Amino acid sequence: MFVLGLTGSLGMGKSTTAKFFAEEGVPVHDADAAVHRLYEGAAVPLIEAAFPGTTAGGKVDRDKLAKRVLGDVAAIKRLEDIVHPLVAEVRERFLREAEQSGAKVAVLDIPLLYETGGDKRCDAVVVVSAPAAVQRTRAFERPGMTNEKLAAILAKQMPDAEKRARADFVVDTSKGYEDARGQVRDILARVGKMANQKS
Repeated sequence: MFVLGLTGSLGMGKSTTAKFFAEEGVPVHDADAAVHRLYEGAAVPLIEAAFPGTTAGGKVDRDKLAKRVLGDVAAIKRLEDIVHPLVAEVRERFLREAEQSGAKVAVLDIPLLYETGGDKRCDAVVVVSAPAAVQRTRAFERPGMTNEKLAAILAKQMPDAEKRARADFVVDTSKGYEDARGQVRDILARVGKMANQKS
């Protein structure tokens, strides 16, 4: 099975691109959704033990947790040491199940794919991109977005130009949905050929 990494900075259209892969019948693992589920399940007692008072009603209170760790490198590292192994477990289970179901290609949708070394788990990487002005406009469509928040998020992410330079494929989402959907189909056609060479 060919493992395709999917990544892109905030506001680039990554989630929409992931949907296009899913619409083509490709199993997609959403790392963010996996974290959300862990924050309502397996991660709760571990996070409460490390950061007392950041959970309530059996769930992690993301706002309280964010306030506790934001700007504190040691705290962020402690949180990552809890969450990353759990996320890796979920990802490996997804890949096993996708392969058992006979999928030729599976997509790992991971926002910080390069930053966390997740690209090593992939046969090729798709970077979703758009011009900076488009990215900024989209980012500010999100509730609660501020200049400070956007700067903090982008500071954690590898610059878009560097991601594009490292990518095997780039999907430019600035020309609209249909265009992006076409780019996804092209990628799958090319990956099909690569997968045949791999096997």
